[in-house]
Amino acid sequence: MSIIATGVVPAFAAPLAVTERTQTFASRGNWTVLKPLLVQSIGQTLEMVLVTLVIGGFLGLVLGILLYGSRPGNLFENAVLYRILSVIVNVIRPIPFIIFLAAMQPLTIKVVGTSIGTAAAIFPMVIMCTVATSRLVEQNLLPVDPGVIEAARAMGASRFTIIRTVLIPEALSPLILAYAFLFVSLLDMSAMAGYIGGGGLGNFAIAYGYQKFDQTVTWTAVIIMIVLVQVVQAIANAIVKHRQRRFS
Repeated sequence: MSIIATGVVPAFAAPLAVTERTQTFASRGNWTVLKPLLVQSIGQTLEMVLVTLVIGGFLGLVLGILLYGSRPGNLFENAVLYRILSVIVNVIRPIPFIIFLAAMQPLTIKVVGTSIGTAAAIFPMVIMCTVATSRLVEQNLLPVDPGVIEAARAMGASRFTIIRTVLIPEALSPLILAYAFLFVSLLDMSAMAGYIGGGGLGNFAIAYGYQKFDQTVTWTAVIIMIVLVQVVQAIANAIVKHRQRRFS
């Protein structure tokens, strides 16, 4: 009888599904078997990261603007709102993601309907991404020249117009770099999603590399993740450089 089946180890701590565990016995060094699994793992990683980046990135942008705007002296100053939002962000943000995955399991089941799989991994990733993004957005909006905002106010611009046409454009370059950094953080989170059956490159490296003592597989996953990071960072740098040339 397996340890997991007896309840000694919680289900979320199992890095492999039963079918995946069976496949590993015949997969060591057999790239005919490993290639389809690698492609599937890349797809799962990109799904988790991109879906989380779109949803959590947008929600984090909204939350970050609320944090910035509710600060004393800003667009819609509200000390109570700022304190509440700031406390929520400060409580969630320091929690290690692997612990957050476990803690969120009951809520994940209620919202997603399951605690296992890619969708179950995306839900807590979105929450953590939203919180992390909000602080990045707030910190990158703070250096925006208050004089520019006051000039827009003097011209009769609404708060929404100021946010859309002044605040975000003024901070766009650092925000682009912040979202590139966020992509790297989400790759890190996705690597831990294997512990709830989320799959991905992290799970691939552990299941078919680390647990099979196959360094080639482990480093293949590592190199692919490095390439993904380099590509995203290069794109972000190119966009920022283009903007600097355009407005210089």
